[in-house]
Amino acid sequence: MSEEREPCQLYLISPLETGGDFPDRLERALEAGQDIATAFQFRVKGLDQHEAASLAAPLQEICSARDVAFIVNDSVPLAKRLGADGVHLGQGDGDPKEAREVLGREAQIGVTCHDSRHLAMEAGEAGADYVAFGAFFPSTTKQSDHRPEPELLEWWSGLFEIPCVAIGGITPDNGKPLVDAGADFLAVSGGIWGGDEVEAMKAFAAILRDK
Repeated sequence: MSEEREPCQLYLISPLETGGDFPDRLERALEAGQDIATAFQFRVKGLDQHEAASLAAPLQEICSARDVAFIVNDSVPLAKRLGADGVHLGQGDGDPKEAREVLGREAQIGVTCHDSRHLAMEAGEAGADYVAFGAFFPSTTKQSDHRPEPELLEWWSGLFEIPCVAIGGITPDNGKPLVDAGADFLAVSGGIWGGDEVEAMKAFAAILRDK
């Protein structure tokens, strides 16, 4: 099964601050990683839907122009309002089946499964398009008490066709074992936005494509 999978891709996650020059940074990152970045998650906290939609609009346009999936974190109503490509649900953010009813058959629905095989199988049975495991490493972006081992990715990719996403503190220096274990996507935030996004994208390309 794992031999048939597509090469690992990069799944970018926004910082919490997405105003200012962030649209320019996103554009530069996607330009530098046009062969490896296929999804972007819009993740903001504590904003009303109108304000969030205003911040999302230019980012969604940038993603659409590059055929990068625009995924909304946590909020099915915001994803519906934006006509986003999908939504990412934490364990407390709703049921994938209900999200599917709201967003339609074509929506990409992902579910956070921490370090749990059981939660991942439940998500798959509920119709999730991908499952996310993590945090694999300590993260400054989002705190997590869950610390799975790469073997979890190997187990999942060997048994299931649904893609798996590795998340949590991933950098070009520590991400290769996750790629080798079978991650379909590396979800990255601080590893890109914490420095020069163009150089970071090039560094990730090196571990994703063995260049």
